[in-house]
Amino acid sequence: MGLAPAAHVLYSQMRFNPKNPEWLNRDRFVLSNGHACALLYSLLHLFGYDFSLDDLRNFRQLNSKTPGHPEFELPGVEVTTGPLGQGICNAIGMAMAQAHIAARFNKPNFEISNNYTYCIFGDGCMMEGVASEAMSLAGHLKLNKLIAFYDDNHISIDGNTNCAFTEDVTQRLEAYGWNVIWVKDGNNDIEGVAKAIEQAKKVTDKPTCIRLTTTIGYGSLNEGTHGVHGSPLKPADIKQLKEKWGFNPDESFVVPQEVHDLYQKTIDSGIAAEQEWNALFSKYAVQYPEEAAELSRRISGEFPANWTSKLPVYTPADAAVASRKLSEIVIESVHDTLPELIGGSADLTGSNLTRWKEAIDFQPPSTGLGTYAGRYIRYGVREHGMGAIMNGISAYGAFKTYGGTFLNFVSYASGALRLSALSGHPVIWVATHDSIGLGEDGPTHQPIETLAHFRALPNCMVWRPADGNETSAAYKQALESKHTPSVIALSRQNLPQLEGSSIAKASRGGYTLVEKADADIILISTGSEVSLAVEASKFLEETKGIKAGVVSLPDFHTFDQQSHDYRLSVLPDGVPILSIEVMSTSGWAKYSHQQFGLDRFGASGPAPKVYDFFEFNKEGVASRAEKTVAFYKGKHVSSPLNKAF
Repeated sequence: MGLAPAAHVLYSQMRFNPKNPEWLNRDRFVLSNGHACALLYSLLHLFGYDFSLDDLRNFRQLNSKTPGHPEFELPGVEVTTGPLGQGICNAIGMAMAQAHIAARFNKPNFEISNNYTYCIFGDGCMMEGVASEAMSLAGHLKLNKLIAFYDDNHISIDGNTNCAFTEDVTQRLEAYGWNVIWVKDGNNDIEGVAKAIEQAKKVTDKPTCIRLTTTIGYGSLNEGTHGVHGSPLKPADIKQLKEKWGFNPDESFVVPQEVHDLYQKTIDSGIAAEQEWNALFSKYAVQYPEEAAELSRRISGEFPANWTSKLPVYTPADAAVASRKLSEIVIESVHDTLPELIGGSADLTGSNLTRWKEAIDFQPPSTGLGTYAGRYIRYGVREHGMGAIMNGISAYGAFKTYGGTFLNFVSYASGALRLSALSGHPVIWVATHDSIGLGEDGPTHQPIETLAHFRALPNCMVWRPADGNETSAAYKQALESKHTPSVIALSRQNLPQLEGSSIAKASRGGYTLVEKADADIILISTGSEVSLAVEASKFLEETKGIKAGVVSLPDFHTFDQQSHDYRLSVLPDGVPILSIEVMSTSGWAKYSHQQFGLDRFGASGPAPKVYDFFEFNKEGVASRAEKTVAFYKGKHVSSPLNKAF
């Protein structure tokens, strides 16, 4: 209730069309403190979005359109928020996307992109480190089309913030490079809020934060306390509140016609604004047909025809190459064909190999470091902020975005990745240094549990390609995905190009790499261990007379989408299956009978010696394969895929 006056002013001057919530040049609003979602749903109803009074009545009920925190798929809701700090970062990503679209497509007399991104955030968001990461970057990037409101009410769930949060937020944001305007009576000063927005729009070289000092639960008998943070008001309190504001205390969910009439002016203005934009774009298409065609295609989410012909293809005659380098080759090969591809790295460009040779950095022109038309983003050491910003770029539309770091440090951004999967943002994590194969950096950098964690996420692809063809397949699936994010785990060490691999086969998530008639065992693996499995297969047959087929399983999620018949052809009945991966064995029981993994932290040393130390060599695999064959000999062996449900 303390935010209602500011929200009224903000929405009244925003530009949007509730009949077409996807219009590219609409103003965008993000409620970062998503627990205040009743306010957002009320605004969406009042301003003509597809939210009825019955939807409001069903607030927080099962399968309602008004869940306990805003969700991306709802009309007028730009991003899923709730975990504090994420929303302001999403808004920063949207502002970055707008700046790029404007720099790339605006022409003299054709301002195709000029929308603002607005956000409301609170004390909880400011306490979360992810917000600091992204807001620091936003200041550096001088995102003047970003206007955020800080709900300065000094209350969190624990009570007054003076118990834990006494910093000067204004000074912090100013140090980040933000313009800060303070409205000291956010409860009542409607004119002050309007003037602050007007003033913010005049600033051309900084994002703006409008600090609103408000009272949480304004008007309630419990106003200004944490008791109104998430608990419904008592009936007597609701009655006195309605009487105080001039409403009939005996009526509920009633909106006076004069309110509808007032907000209809904003709705009509937004509809007219889109019509004007459509007319402008039609003229633009005549004068700039190539740019118009590109932007239209990008808005539709469709890729150029035959774009996959740009994906590199390999044969066993090609040299062994680290998959992080293979990833760089893919990016180098497709960036011209896919101008919507924009990405960067969290300060590890030279290690992640995420930048194509002629890339221009996304930077304010005044820095001399690049332009807003640039497509390579220098995120700095801000993995979590990068992940949340990528979600915002993706939510804006017309982009495919990626970010690079070491696989182990995607864990820093697991909150943002979880929201990618939950919201359906098909962002791509280029996650290099994927195993103990990184060697000397040791256990702090060697991921052990990381893939098991991300594979456990619903709606998340986790690719660990074994060679060049599989790397191309991983990018094909990740780039073409419309609603599923991807983590592409890539090696530091060189990997041979495999006999029997192909983009088509790997694109199914799993396939038979080495076929053996009447196999005694199947070795199933991912990434750098697939070539080890092939080597072990040959060693087993030569030294033990054991016939071992080999399956490569680069992505569990994609493999699980295939038909049961196909999956059973890869992992059939009657053959014991041994998984091999230099990481946690968690999750592998779904695809194998026995697991050879690493359920402890790694070790520091040269990569080949670390592999030998943990017995990840042909002898170590062969020893475990031999024991597996002996254990299952004479027993009925059912495929691990066969389940009751």
